[in-house]
Amino acid sequence: MTAYLTVPGTGEAELVIKRSRFIGRIAPAQTPEAALEFLAGIRAKHRDASHNVWAYSLRDGQMRCSDDGEPQGTAGMPVLDTLLKQDLVDCVVVVTRYFGGTLLGTGGLTRAYGQSASEAIAAAGAVVMAPCRVLRVTCDYSFYGALQRLIPAFGGTILDAQFTGETAIFLRLRAEDAGAFIAQLIEKSNGRARAETVREEFAALEVSRQ
Repeated sequence: MTAYLTVPGTGEAELVIKRSRFIGRIAPAQTPEAALEFLAGIRAKHRDASHNVWAYSLRDGQMRCSDDGEPQGTAGMPVLDTLLKQDLVDCVVVVTRYFGGTLLGTGGLTRAYGQSASEAIAAAGAVVMAPCRVLRVTCDYSFYGALQRLIPAFGGTILDAQFTGETAIFLRLRAEDAGAFIAQLIEKSNGRARAETVREEFAALEVSRQ
């Protein structure tokens, strides 16, 4: 399991270049079917558009793009290249174009579609998905205050707390920090606190604007 970069939700941006209207949209998509479903929704919404250019890139290495009638290599590939250059996976971009009557040329089209994709990404933002471990920590209630200080020191997040009988805290932290956290937990509680892994999962730990 390795960390990867994706988008947390949808993003949209619009450009007008020489009277042509470009609407770029991005959305999370973890499968080709999800990507094509998003594309179908855009096509249905913009049936009168000149083109609905699209590209997707998935974490498992699958990627596809389409010029949708634009000159070959001027539309879909610039959109896909934008995703690849920003290391984004598990997402799909659709750029809708309404032709404004003025030809942009191959260079102009390449720039327009690439810029539309880039601005849609900026509108959505990006999130780092990292391998994490969810732990269940059991301890005496008297240790709960110390535990509340220890968890954020390792970048962890408390998910749930149960105080019926023995105190049980469910928390998430980076998988790579779990060993050091458990060692500190045992040391600071003099061996009275225990931790067990509930599950491993990817979780959003860091958000950055492109």
